[in-house]
Amino acid sequence: MVLNSPQPPPLEEQQPQKPPEPLPKFSQDDELDEELRKLLIPDVRDLPFAPPSAVETNFVSYFAPDFMKEGHDQYVYRHANGLCVIGLAPTHIAFKDSSGITAVDFNVGKSDRSSFKVTGKRKKNAQFFEPNSAICKVCTKDASYIVRCSVKGSLLEVNDRLMKQPELLKNVAHREGYIAIVMPKPADWVKVKESLLSLEGYKRLREV
Repeated sequence: MVLNSPQPPPLEEQQPQKPPEPLPKFSQDDELDEELRKLLIPDVRDLPFAPPSAVETNFVSYFAPDFMKEGHDQYVYRHANGLCVIGLAPTHIAFKDSSGITAVDFNVGKSDRSSFKVTGKRKKNAQFFEPNSAICKVCTKDASYIVRCSVKGSLLEVNDRLMKQPELLKNVAHREGYIAIVMPKPADWVKVKESLLSLEGYKRLREV
């Protein structure tokens, strides 16, 4: 007796079936990629009208309005390393003199501040100043104004360029027209900071 061999299945049944396509998967990596994309490609509506200045990027701005005398507004720009740059705020009374600033004199008190020279990493020869210590005298045709340290600390440098170019005070007071650089001790800075205004507080006070 001869048994019949099994018949092969039809050709369409012999073709392998394609595996089902995986469903889209949203993982935590997708969320991170989206956050990264937002950082790298910010919404144009969130961008400022103008890029921040070097002062805005590297310093925190503080102000000492009416320091020792009415109208004697000064700024203190503090760097992350603790250094403080001292100068005249835009609302300082000297800028309101119609004759303009004619001279900057660092020879005040009993010594010439421009003769101070510090050396080395330890800032040898740096002199310690109180907030009310005079740094220089800003002169106009009819008046003069004493600029004070406004921060308790070591005087590291004065901007002696102002002696030959006093116009820097008017044109770029917040950059090349700074008055001096001071290094306060951390504990002293905490106390001084309490007496200063933030940029927002200064703008509200002077309505600028």
